[in-house]
Amino acid sequence: MAKNWNWWSRKLHRWGGLLAALPLLLVIVSGLLLQVKKQVPWVQPPTRKGEQFHVEPALTWPLLLEAARAVPEADISDWADIDRLDVRPGKGIVKIQAQNRWEIQLDLATGQVLSSTLRRSDWIESLHDGSYFSDFAKLWVFLPNGLVLLGLWGTGMWLWYMPLGAKRRKTRPKSSPTDKHAAAKS
Repeated sequence: MAKNWNWWSRKLHRWGGLLAALPLLLVIVSGLLLQVKKQVPWVQPPTRKGEQFHVEPALTWPLLLEAARAVPEADISDWADIDRLDVRPGKGIVKIQAQNRWEIQLDLATGQVLSSTLRRSDWIESLHDGSYFSDFAKLWVFLPNGLVLLGLWGTGMWLWYMPLGAKRRKTRPKSSPTDKHAAAKS
């Protein structure tokens, strides 16, 4: 039984590793970038602070749209060009993310542009989970890849333990029938 499991573990490990290699490389690299997104401005722009914190925002919806239109790289002409707003009253800012992934950070009190740069973290995250390619790729390539990776982990742990277990069995002193008999009397 164990020899058959060892053979299957090696086969699954070898072929699973080959099948999972490219998607796994993409998941590893994008995961590493996501791990440092707050430390690396290339991945995600650092969050600035406005002049006043914890105050009621002075900007109105029309003023937000006007300030966003003033940044040509964002390519915003109306509300349909805005993907999301992230209001941070504790920092005195609002982040405006355009459909083209351009991020504008505005001071909530003055409307001044504090930062204007490309935000790559959402794009990297879509690469990481496979949704960048399509929902089909996410569910039928990346999800099975995750399952294969789980199988690789299991077979890898077995293949790592197997020699240790064999070594332990070989070095264990064999008990003689008299040892068993002596142990039973005590």
